[in-house]
Amino acid sequence: MFAKEFPNRFFDMGIAEQNMISTAAGNANYAWIQHIAGGKNQMENEAVSKNFIEQIIDKDIAEGHCKKVITRFPPEPNGYLHIGHAKSILLNYGLSQEYGGQFNLRFDDTNPTKEKVEFVDSIKRDVEWLGAKWHGDVLFASDYFDRMYEAAVKLIRKGKAYVCDLTPEQIREYRGTLTEPGKESPYRNRSVEENLELFENMKNGMYADGEKVLRAKIDMAAANINMRDPIIYRVAHISHHRTGDKWCIYPMYDFAHPIEDAIEGVSHSICTLEFEDHRPLYDWVVRELEYENPPKQIEFAKLYLNNVVTGKRYIKRLVEDGIVDGWDDPRLVSIAALRRRGFTPESIKTFVELVGVTKSQGSVEYPMLEYCIREDLKLKVRRMMAVLNPVKVIIDNYPVGQVEYMEVPNNQENPELGTRKVPFTKELYIERDDFMIDPPKKYFRMFPGNEVRLMNAYFVTCTDYKTDESGEVTEIHCTYDPETRGGNFEGRKVKGTIHWVSASEGKQVQVRLYENIVDEEKGVYNEEDGSINVNPHSLTVIDNCYVEPELMNAAKEEKFQFVRNGYFCVDIKDSEAGKPVFNRIVSLKSSFKLPK
Repeated sequence: MFAKEFPNRFFDMGIAEQNMISTAAGNANYAWIQHIAGGKNQMENEAVSKNFIEQIIDKDIAEGHCKKVITRFPPEPNGYLHIGHAKSILLNYGLSQEYGGQFNLRFDDTNPTKEKVEFVDSIKRDVEWLGAKWHGDVLFASDYFDRMYEAAVKLIRKGKAYVCDLTPEQIREYRGTLTEPGKESPYRNRSVEENLELFENMKNGMYADGEKVLRAKIDMAAANINMRDPIIYRVAHISHHRTGDKWCIYPMYDFAHPIEDAIEGVSHSICTLEFEDHRPLYDWVVRELEYENPPKQIEFAKLYLNNVVTGKRYIKRLVEDGIVDGWDDPRLVSIAALRRRGFTPESIKTFVELVGVTKSQGSVEYPMLEYCIREDLKLKVRRMMAVLNPVKVIIDNYPVGQVEYMEVPNNQENPELGTRKVPFTKELYIERDDFMIDPPKKYFRMFPGNEVRLMNAYFVTCTDYKTDESGEVTEIHCTYDPETRGGNFEGRKVKGTIHWVSASEGKQVQVRLYENIVDEEKGVYNEEDGSINVNPHSLTVIDNCYVEPELMNAAKEEKFQFVRNGYFCVDIKDSEAGKPVFNRIVSLKSSFKLPK
């Protein structure tokens, strides 16, 4: 239908082409790919191109329209924030920092039917965790309810607003379509005096919900449907989480938002593309209310990740059905969930920078986010040994009861992280995948008769193994060469190196492995009932994982690399002192490559 009515604005292309265009535009605007990939070879004086928002701000400053850059992040407290909100937070805060301005955190709490204090608190935690420091106190739209009411009265006095008795169904019917103009309400030409009285009665609770609304008087034939006498106040007899029962009428978002920005002196109201068609109404409100130095609305493309769930009603359903253990379940992409999984603010900042700031809508793949966390952690964290699927190894010629402490580097790529002592004993655990009875060619790990290196310890040779009735290996027998202590021996070479944990000194912990909660083969949503196509393998819990004893002292949110198994984080919710639970953040392998 859209293509038929607006052929000059319609483009038919595949997802891959959309991604290519949006990614290329983002990279061109931000020049981040070149900046990151260039490293030390990049000239220090090389100018980084500015995105279109920065160019607008530069022009406003140069022309004297803006004395101080003030931005804001204005979430409605009706759910938890997700990765898309992180882009908005970091963009608005980054602009305020770049121009030496001010960043406000303001809650658009104009709809008490959906808002909770729980969401207010979670949003504050998320913004703070991302490193965005807001100016002064946290602000609320509800702080301005009295001034919004006065603003509505001003519009009535100017003949720019009227009380309408049409039902919601009738209002929709009267609005018209994209190709047909609307028709005027029979209540549109009420006198100023009558409108003032009726609006006062609305405020005093004399009407039921939906019985009357206050509408802006603009143009029922406007090409932009948002300008066809939009509702700016409605009756809602419900208690507000901050103002209690003081009000039974509440402003609509499109009316409240520009007023909030104007009151706070916001210079640039940075929002996402779905508000582009609402900009004429935004400008109309601040113009008719005669604000000095009114804010300017600028729209940018949202951040979309493919095959993830961000919709609040879908997440709420997953929570209520017990499929996830809350809004912060590590399989989700809420900011709280990403934090719990083990992502860092720095990795999310890098991700947002790579995506860039554009006007063209597109989406990116989750592996790009995984790439960013790998890059952030690889030189920061200690590389520890953990065995997720253990099988016992017995070194027959090793002294019974002896415990040696091997000196192990914490990160081979970053010597500054130092070393640690790891206990080595006669009985060890190795990964079950590191042993095969009848291996294929080019299998260099442990098998009968083969010699391998136990990482930072000794060379050992497999001499025997035992199985249970089903044929599963229960224990492996080896001998060791005492001369190879430390694992670096010039007398002979071995091709295989495997990690290990002492059976007697190691500790048993729970490890959680995550996959996408969405079944990617089926797509995100079930076509029949609109539910989420849940991946049945999205969570794997391992209770018999063995780790180095030092890991038992790990703090909540502390991150590590488990050698050959990926990056892990101590769960902030379910871990206890001396009893950590480890979430896998990401595997070590990545399909994403940074463009050259």
